[in-house]
Amino acid sequence: MLVGLSGTGKSTVAPLLAERRGVVAVDLDRLLEQRFGRPVARVFIEDGEPEFRRAEAELLAEVLVGPPAVVATGGGAVLDPESRRRLADAFVVWLSAPIDLLVRRLSDVAERRPLLADDPATALRAMATEREPLYREVADLVVDVARRSPEEIADVVGDVVDHATTGEPSPTTDRTRGAR
Repeated sequence: MLVGLSGTGKSTVAPLLAERRGVVAVDLDRLLEQRFGRPVARVFIEDGEPEFRRAEAELLAEVLVGPPAVVATGGGAVLDPESRRRLADAFVVWLSAPIDLLVRRLSDVAERRPLLADDPATALRAMATEREPLYREVADLVVDVARRSPEEIADVVGDVVDHATTGEPSPTTDRTRGAR
């Protein structure tokens, strides 16, 4: 399960990690688009954030009881308390990055992300303030993506998961949590 702010690479890393793990990749935003029959941005604008978050939480619950998968959540999936409780049963990786990097990454797609449309830097800072404690609450592993390619991120996460299943310590320099 991958969590983190918009632009951290969840949707890019999920398929790479899934391939390495021999499972499917699931992107919650793409599933929401299929369910609603329109882009996430339109759902968010036309139906409102509460309806979007309700559908997101419902879909996360469905995915969590499905077959093993690497799941790229939406950046706000951790806002729902019930979703955070459900995440306790999954291995959760928080992809973290400095705000200035996220602003650069998202500068050309802000119009497709309603919460970033007016001022991406200010919006991302506000989201980080609100969401980082929640990411920290659910995360088993925190990976700083700032100087890593998507392939390197998938390798780091895969290495930690491999070591966790064998009981050996991981050589990674990122932060892991043994229990929440």
